[in-house]
Amino acid sequence: MREVIIRGLSGLLYVTLLLLAIFSFEHIYLAVFLLLGIGCLYEFLKLLGIKSFVPYVLLLGCVAIFNHFKLSRMATLIFLVLTITTNLFLIKNLVRPSERFITLSQKYIYTLCYLIGGVVFTILLPSYKGEYTSYLVASVFALIWINDTFAFIVGKNFGKRKLLERISPNKTVEGFLGGLVFACIASVIIYEVTDLLSLQLWLTVAITTSLFGTLGDLIQSQLKRQAGVKDSGRIMPGHGGLYDRLDSIIFASPFIYLFLIVLDYVP
Repeated sequence: MREVIIRGLSGLLYVTLLLLAIFSFEHIYLAVFLLLGIGCLYEFLKLLGIKSFVPYVLLLGCVAIFNHFKLSRMATLIFLVLTITTNLFLIKNLVRPSERFITLSQKYIYTLCYLIGGVVFTILLPSYKGEYTSYLVASVFALIWINDTFAFIVGKNFGKRKLLERISPNKTVEGFLGGLVFACIASVIIYEVTDLLSLQLWLTVAITTSLFGTLGDLIQSQLKRQAGVKDSGRIMPGHGGLYDRLDSIIFASPFIYLFLIVLDYVP
């Protein structure tokens, strides 16, 4: 019981601080998520066995270029393509894992184009049209949390078929479908209380969030399994590390960002 209370309180504190940052100002959200990104990067580098300050310089540089100064739309699109390409390669590794050891250069590519790219595009989500829209990114986070929560509840009570047992034995097909269904239901509610996107688009965002959020969680589980650890960190009692909490949004955000900017070119 004590563990459940601690887990609930730490989760509530995390959600409250994040929502306060989202609903304040763009630069406060940037600063808060940059700090969270630094924490995720620290835990990610531990999993990969990298001991260097270079990735932190890369993170600060990328956030400054793409999120603060927003120097070039074309440069952002190029970085988006590199990030999504790397993420697709990581998905391929889930299905058909490479038998070769990860080289140092590959580790830095994953660091830059997966972890740092995910942080950059999570920060960019609410301003994909140029104007900061807090309800958009808050809704995406809500869809992530709802998907994770109901995937756990449905999977624990009704799960029978394993989703990807060699990576994450506790994840089930039923749990994934449960999370997807409730995320779609939540998207309908979000549509009713906001006027940001049409119902069809919110449903598409929910499906994208659920699918790629789950894949992001599996990729992190694969990295933890390779490193021989249960959690990426211990900063959040009952939840593990920051990377444990943000792996879904970090992986899904580039795909959601791509989907949203494509909408601007579709009549």
